[in-house]
Amino acid sequence: MREALKEARKAFEEDEVPVGAVIVSDGKIIARGHNQIERLKDPTAHAEMLAITSAANFLDTKWLNEASLYVTIEPCSMCAGALVLSRIKNLFYGAADPKAGGCGSVTNVINNKSLNHRIKVQKGILQEECGQLLTQFFQSKRKRNKRLP
Repeated sequence: MREALKEARKAFEEDEVPVGAVIVSDGKIIARGHNQIERLKDPTAHAEMLAITSAANFLDTKWLNEASLYVTIEPCSMCAGALVLSRIKNLFYGAADPKAGGCGSVTNVINNKSLNHRIKVQKGILQEECGQLLTQFFQSKRKRNKRLP
C-alpha cells in the first residue's frame, strides 16, 4: 500500500484527485497507476483502470486471476466492474468511499452474485494515511476556490 500511496502523491502533485494503485503478481509490482483524468481529459483515466491496462500488457493476457490490486481508496463501480472483468484475485484498499464506492460502500460490484467472478477484499489498509491525503487535497481545492473573485 505504501507504493500505491507514492502513486497517489504523484496525482496530488499533478493536481489530480490523489488516488494511486499498484498491481502485484508473484510478489512483484507489475503495474502502477495514478489518476490522470484532468491531464488526459478522460473520465476513465482512474488509477485502477490505468494499472489494469498496464498489468494486462505486462502479462500479455486479459486475465489477472493471480494478481492483487492495492489502491488507496475503494474503487468506484466502473473500476470495480473492470476488476471483475479482468478476474483479479485480490483487492486491498485504504479508505472507503461513501459517495461512490463500488466495493461495498454504495454498491458491491465485486461480489455481486449475478456476475461470473468474485474478488477477495481486504479494506482499511493504511486507511488514515490514504484518507488524509484525499482530505488535504479537497481542503486545498476549496481554499483556492474561495480566493477566486
